[in-house]
Amino acid sequence: SSSEEDEHSPGPAPGPAAEQRRQERLRRFRELHMKRYEACKLNSQEVVEEDKRLKLPPNWEAKKARLEWELKVQEKKKECAARGEDYERVKLLEISAEDAERWERKKKKKNPDLGFSDYAAAQLRQYQRLTRQIKPDLEQYEKLKEQYGEALYPTSDSLLHGTHVPSKEGVDRMVADLEKQIEKREKYSRRRPYNDDADIDYINERNAKFNQKAERFYGKYTAEIKQNLERGTAV
Repeated sequence: SSSEEDEHSPGPAPGPAAEQRRQERLRRFRELHMKRYEACKLNSQEVVEEDKRLKLPPNWEAKKARLEWELKVQEKKKECAARGEDYERVKLLEISAEDAERWERKKKKKNPDLGFSDYAAAQLRQYQRLTRQIKPDLEQYEKLKEQYGEALYPTSDSLLHGTHVPSKEGVDRMVADLEKQIEKREKYSRRRPYNDDADIDYINERNAKFNQKAERFYGKYTAEIKQNLERGTAV
């Protein structure tokens, strides 16, 4: 029958507009697929980078900034040396008076001299002073890396103990620092020992210091009275 023929007959072919919409949907689908792939890739890279950052020491950023600043200083020094200029003078010319005053106040606040409290505090202060004076020699560090390779970073299995020979500059620097320490110690007053042969005319240490001061100022006036009192001939 005619109705059965209509059911089994193929439908009309899609027109150009339908085919264009289909291609547009496929193009958008491919774009979304590529965006999803790029997002997954960037996300994986960020996870890897975050894992690296978490494994680094907590002060890594500060150390990195410090090393970059030192490299810039080294380059600046080389440029000044090539031009025959003094780096310290050039550096001071680039610093404003306000920055210099702020840094000076910060320096005094950071390491105030509170005097002697105990030997542990004095040792810590000495250690901090010496570490501030250390200036890394990057050229020497690169030479050591080429010479020792991975052995430059020792582990529990390394056998480098006792093989290091310090440079002449390092020895001279240590000797100069020790001489400065000895010279500085000589300026401090030391505790004088007691003279066992001297007369004991005091009852405690404070009284002994008072008697020394009195003897220094009035000894020549009271020497005869003192001798008479000791001989028992005082009037």
